[in-house]
Amino acid sequence: MRAATRHLAENDPPTILSVATAVPRFRLDQAAVARAAAQVFDRERSEIARLMPVFDNAGVATRHSSVPMEWYFARHGWRERNERYIASAVDLLEDAARDALRRAGRMPGDIAAIVVASTTGVATPSLDALLLNRMGLSPTILRLPIFGLGCGGGVIGLSHAAALARTLPDGDVLFLAVELCSVTFRRDDMSKSNIIGAALFGDGAAALVIGRPGSPGLRLGASGMHTWPDSLRVMGWDVEDDGLGVLFSRDIPALVRAEMRGAAGSFLAGCGLTTRDLAGYICHPGGVKVLDALEQAFDLAPGTMAEAREVLRDYGNMSAVTVLFVLQRMMARGLAGRHLMSALGPGFSAGFQLIEG
Repeated sequence: MRAATRHLAENDPPTILSVATAVPRFRLDQAAVARAAAQVFDRERSEIARLMPVFDNAGVATRHSSVPMEWYFARHGWRERNERYIASAVDLLEDAARDALRRAGRMPGDIAAIVVASTTGVATPSLDALLLNRMGLSPTILRLPIFGLGCGGGVIGLSHAAALARTLPDGDVLFLAVELCSVTFRRDDMSKSNIIGAALFGDGAAALVIGRPGSPGLRLGASGMHTWPDSLRVMGWDVEDDGLGVLFSRDIPALVRAEMRGAAGSFLAGCGLTTRDLAGYICHPGGVKVLDALEQAFDLAPGTMAEAREVLRDYGNMSAVTVLFVLQRMMARGLAGRHLMSALGPGFSAGFQLIEG
């Protein structure tokens, strides 16, 4: 029954009308970040001396931050962090959303539903509600804020937006993702995960206008998820007194090499497909080792995921947003054929979305 449902979705899919992205104004050079990290992390209480090579080996040259470099040298509490998160997130989302609407030839009143994915802060009223008046969105718009998906939010949130588009009698769906990883950095956290996060994370936002079935554009086919049992501590946040503490397992690349192909294969089998039916992959670049593991899992030559590596190099890991930057770059280069879009996030989970040009 599941396979039949997925085939129906593929035969009458919503489409991507446009993609737009935005980044904050502070641009950080990786060499400067490495020098700052050597000062911020206590050499006696942390492994910073041993881990300094991670800044050279992360595959990141630059990224963008919603706060200037000097912010990282001070201590900050929950309230300050979250205030910065909300202010920067709404500004970035508005910039990306207006650009996406312009590219799609749509006005705010043409949007019937809005979906927002973000996991680096908390907003109640939610970010979509804060955008409503600023952008002149309809007061009757359907709103779906999504929290807790982490790096998987770009793919899984897009799938929810596509599912919503299938139900609408008229109007389009605006899918937004924003992550302000910068405000989660805690200078007194001497863990290996926090040091690796300092070498990887950046800030950004993305917006997609999703048209209802029959609209022109890239077609959004079937979607799915796979959550590995007993894997809650693989990735996520630990909620601390002064903010969110990043959690990374050293086993993520090995898990990807061993398990990702099977999970993706099961999803594709439910759609009546195999990896041989794919023209390519649109993957979240969690890091160089994860990209290496993904290429191995899918039997791809090293370096095949060129756009993912370029986005990691230019913007770092922006959590949920990153895969949407990859999608934008691949679309600009003429993405054609059926592609599998995927991202890994807390749970530990993989999100899958078929996209066809």
